[in-house]
Amino acid sequence: MFPNGAHQYMGILQLLLHFSWTWIGVIYSDDPSGDSFARDVLPMFSKRNVCFAFIERFPSISFSTEIADIISEGREVFSVAMRSSANALLVQGDPSTIAVMRTLLHVLAFENVPVNTKVWIMTAEMEFTSVSFQRGWSISFLHGAISLSVPSKKSLGFQKFIQMRNPTVENDDGFIRDFWESAFACSFPEPMGDTNVGQICTGREKLEILSKTVFEMTMTGHSKSVYDAVYAVAHALHAMHLLRFKHSIIGDRVRQKLLTQKPWQLHHFLRIVSFNDSAGEKVAFNQNGELIAGFDIINWITFPNHSFLRVKVGKVDPGDLSHKVLTIHKEAIVWPSRFNQTLPLSMCNEPCLWGYSRKKKEGKAFCCYDCVPCPEGKISNQADMDYCFQCPEDCYPNNEQNACLPKSISYLSYEEPIGISLAIFSLSFSFIATLVLRMFVKYQNTPIVKANNRSLSYMLLVSLFLCFLCALLFLGRPEKVTCLIRHAAFGVIFSVAVSCVLAKTITVILAFMATKPTSRMRKWMGRRLASSIVISCALFQATICTVWLATFPPFPDFDMHSVSREIIVECNEGSLAMFYCVLGFMGLLAVLSFTVAFLARKLPDSFHEAKSITFSMLVFCSVWMTFVPTYMSTKGKYMVAVEVFSILASSAGLLGCIFFPKCYIIMLRPDLNKKEQLIKRKN
Repeated sequence: MFPNGAHQYMGILQLLLHFSWTWIGVIYSDDPSGDSFARDVLPMFSKRNVCFAFIERFPSISFSTEIADIISEGREVFSVAMRSSANALLVQGDPSTIAVMRTLLHVLAFENVPVNTKVWIMTAEMEFTSVSFQRGWSISFLHGAISLSVPSKKSLGFQKFIQMRNPTVENDDGFIRDFWESAFACSFPEPMGDTNVGQICTGREKLEILSKTVFEMTMTGHSKSVYDAVYAVAHALHAMHLLRFKHSIIGDRVRQKLLTQKPWQLHHFLRIVSFNDSAGEKVAFNQNGELIAGFDIINWITFPNHSFLRVKVGKVDPGDLSHKVLTIHKEAIVWPSRFNQTLPLSMCNEPCLWGYSRKKKEGKAFCCYDCVPCPEGKISNQADMDYCFQCPEDCYPNNEQNACLPKSISYLSYEEPIGISLAIFSLSFSFIATLVLRMFVKYQNTPIVKANNRSLSYMLLVSLFLCFLCALLFLGRPEKVTCLIRHAAFGVIFSVAVSCVLAKTITVILAFMATKPTSRMRKWMGRRLASSIVISCALFQATICTVWLATFPPFPDFDMHSVSREIIVECNEGSLAMFYCVLGFMGLLAVLSFTVAFLARKLPDSFHEAKSITFSMLVFCSVWMTFVPTYMSTKGKYMVAVEVFSILASSAGLLGCIFFPKCYIIMLRPDLNKKEQLIKRKN
């Protein structure tokens, strides 16, 4: 008449996991059922990450057991339980277990051993029973306890039946008389006229006045099992005799012999019994002869007057089609007073907070662990996580490392201060280059403009103007077109500018060499040489850029990893080798120009630019030599800012060093801008 025990233990396991009670104590009975529980059930709990603070065997109880031995052995068991850090204690026992528990806890309290409040979890085989000397003992240890019970509804006529019990009428029922004397602490007069000591039982005492610790007026799960067992046997007997009668009528003597009334033959009829009890509940058995039923989850509530309530707060229903074996209404549960009506924790240690992960403690149970902060770049967004994990690529961990925040989009925009500053410098320098070009055009026939190839000066100013504007291509969100043309335009335009400087320097040297009467350099003089140098250098750089764009063209890209909290929108060069080839060729031209200008710096003349070109190339080379390591060590928009700054600084160096002295003479010292000054300097 007891449901499948495996369903009970599965329900208890689900209950433990539901409340996250992974650190529990276990006390089991010293009998075959307890041994089976320890052997078969507890390993199943361990597989579901429930571990045990202690596992103790309950002292065995028999007629030959001395009460002193029970108390001594039980005191040790319960002392371990009380000292344990586990707040949830699972007890597997039989109907007498609670009575023994009360005795042992009473002894501990009497000996001033601290009795800590625990959440007792009791199996359905246990039942509340009291012996006479426990009548006035406290039952507060049961407050907030949770037990499983065979389902029992209010049975019609049960209370009326027990109210009609009268031991003076039912003289043949020795059980009623013994119960009456124990419950009411009285005794019936002896038939031989012996003198009775103490209160006399009248038989008119009312059961309803008894405390619940002595007698419960409601039908408990155990009483319901007995009730249903009687009816099941009655239905089975009825079915068996009905079948015998049926076959005796039709004369089936062979069949009638097989149905000779023997005790073991009743089992077949019990297996197929199905009926409704007085509460309307169906009672039936499965093919294994087990009662088809689940379990109720009972919450025990005690009161100072030694009364208590059993409140149903859930159920274990193994036949639930939704596979929800456990149903629990935790808001209806009354917890032990020590926990102030908050869910008790029963864990080996405090749960790890968000932002931490668990690390196993060496030599401890598997559910005992330390909490360690998540490593940099990882988070945990739940309590008690075994490991931390990386955020998605487009997110980054917050400071507490318990959540992922979306990364911001980063690029060198016109709206931010650094972008605005670079754009202003770019437009300002381009405007200055335009003013200088206009000044040179206006004073194109003066000696200082005509000196050192006027056409090269115009070409250099135009290329510098374009260099300043080229810097604007690096500002704003990188797009497919801007990524494709900006480095190519920068490389070609800068190559034209540096090649113009180189051509100017070579022109100066050739001019001084051609002044000698026997020099063969006269045939190299003129615009053809300068144009050839500029065009050849520009075409070579253009060829490199064309091959670059045709094979590995730059493209917009997203850098998720360089900066932890930003998604960098950048132009991927496509081929770093080609990018450095472009820079390398410009560097070669700059070094060559610097070398030639340095060698020609002491040539006598009023207007030649060797010294200016030397300084300009010194500035140019210094800027780009510091550019490479700075560019490699920066990330994101600051890398682009370094590149734009290098473009503006090197271009401004060329513009200032080469053209500022000439502009100074044109505007402020026109007396030096004369042919006589040039002749005087030569002499």
